[in-house]
Formats: sequence, C-alpha cells, structure tokens
Amino acid sequence: MSRWILHVDLDQFLAAAEILRHPELAGRPLVVGGTGAPGERTVVATASYEARAHGVTSGTPMRLARRRLPDAVFLPADKPYYESVSDDVMDTLRATGEPVEVIGWDEAWVGTDGDPRALAERIRHDVRSRTGLSCAVGIGDNTLKAKTATGFAKPGGIHELTARNWFATMGARPTDALPGLGAKTAAKLAELGITTVTELAESRPGVVAARLGPRMGPYYVSLARGMGRTELETGRYVPRSRSRETTFAEDITDQDVLRAEIVELAHRVAEDVAFEDRDVARVGAKVRTTGFHTRTRSAPIELPGRDGHAIAAIATTLLDELAPTRPVRLLGVRAEFVEA
Repeated sequence: MSRWILHVDLDQFLAAAEILRHPELAGRPLVVGGTGAPGERTVVATASYEARAHGVTSGTPMRLARRRLPDAVFLPADKPYYESVSDDVMDTLRATGEPVEVIGWDEAWVGTDGDPRALAERIRHDVRSRTGLSCAVGIGDNTLKAKTATGFAKPGGIHELTARNWFATMGARPTDALPGLGAKTAAKLAELGITTVTELAESRPGVVAARLGPRMGPYYVSLARGMGRTELETGRYVPRSRSRETTFAEDITDQDVLRAEIVELAHRVAEDVAFEDRDVARVGAKVRTTGFHTRTRSAPIELPGRDGHAIAAIATTLLDELAPTRPVRLLGVRAEFVEA
C-alpha cells in the first residue's frame, strides 16, 4: 500500500513513437492506423495533436480522417515496434525503485511514500531523456484520483487531485467526466435527476442500483465519491485477452462468408493463445454494421480453451446469436484468459 499513487500517461503515444523514428514528421498532422488510401475502412488508432485540432481522433473512420486532413501523414500501425518502445518506458519507471503496475502500452501506476511531486518531475525527466517521449503525470491518494488528475495534466504536465480538492475540482462537472463512466450511463443517471459528480456521490447506492444494476450502480457512486485502489499489482504486465479484428473492403451480407471470416479470425486468435501459453475462459465476438453500430457477445469455453476449432465453434455460435440484419463492416474474435 502506497501513500501516494502516480498515474503516468504517455502523450499521443503511437504518434510520438512514430516521430521517434521519423523526426521529420514532428509538428505535422499524423494519423496512425492505416494508409489513408481511398476506400480504406479502418479507423484511427492515434492521431497527433496537430491532427486532433482538426477533429481527427482515435476511432475516427479513416476515410473521414482523409477527408478532413488530406495532407496529413498516414501510417499503418506497427505493434511490435510500439511494444518495444513501451518496454523501454516501463523499464525507466521501474528504475525509480518504486512499485510499478503497467496498465497498457502507454499507461502505468507508480506508488510512493515519498514526495510525489518530486517523483513526478523525475519521471517526466527520465522518460524524456531516456526514450525521447513526453508524459503527463497525475498525482492522487488512490488510483482513481491519480488517473482523473492526468486528464488535467495533459499534455506533458503534472496535476494533483486528492480528497482535499476532489469535490472542488470534480463536483460540478457532469457525471461522464469520471473515468469509465460514458455518455450512455450519464443519460441513464440523468433520468434519475443525477447530472453532476456531487449529485451522484450524494445518491443512495440502492437507488442507482435499481437503474444501473446491483454491481455497477454502487460502483458508479463510489467513483463519484473518489474511491479507488491504494495497492498496486507490480508483476510484469499480463494481457487479459487476445483479439483479432478485420474490417472488410466492402460490407458483407452473405452469412456464409461471415461465418468463414469469423472462423479464420478464431484460428488466428488460437495462434496468439498458443504463443501466450495460457488457458482461455471465455470467447467473445464483435460485429460492427453500417452506421458503426457495434454489438458484442461472449460465452464460456471448456478449459483449457486453447483449441482453434473450439474457439471457432463458439465464435460462430455467437455470430449467429448476434444475427446482424444490416451489412457487416467489421468482425472480431476475442479470447479472454483465465485470471492468473
């Protein structure tokens, strides 16, 4: 348990990583996730701040990004390279001697009982000097407050959010200002007359649970009250799942073609699972139709859950259950690992 938790978040990570090996791209609108070729149907993985200023953000359809920024630089994603750059950053954080919990490629928690601002300054300096990347650091007395603080620190700054200033900073903000609480949930809360963080914090968990469910209702109330973890899991980052997706060049309506595609995806996921050498507990399927309407479903698989044919069988069943009635633009298969 640490007295202070720092949330370290790399700025525009994928774009920044590309600029490391292509310095001539600095200052230019840069879009990562595809080539931007006419008819390309992928979505933006990350955009540089220069591109974001023109409304191109993560999740933007690539064709729309090209329309908004025809002169931007478009690059396909390079996962092995990003993992290598991320490893350098995480090793830099571990070199502080403080406990580190890796959240993903571009995020980590760091705990300390010492001076949190001095550590934050050291982290920003060390990450910049050793990797060439910029990061923002949020300081909190738990994980939630630290992560929320990072939003005020970006890009490249430091911000502190504790019990002392939580409601002064967050209280009047809309509920979807809380990490992990989206617009749809905020709309459901608004139906209960709850529109601000303070109103949610002062709500009775049972009332919110009646609308949002017995697990999520109280959880959202705890978010509004600024509650979070103070203990970190300091082992090496272990992915919770492996997934594969494909975006079709043209929308597909033929169910036999969709089944063949999802079977191929399932076997590619099985290859990833074999590489991880871990057991799979659940298999998920994702279908995105025209209009970017996305639906997902998952089901358990009999352990050890590593067989490609078994993963494909469940994925195909889930596809049938999702029963898309509109043309399909994207399919995905996910394998969720047994928790270690």
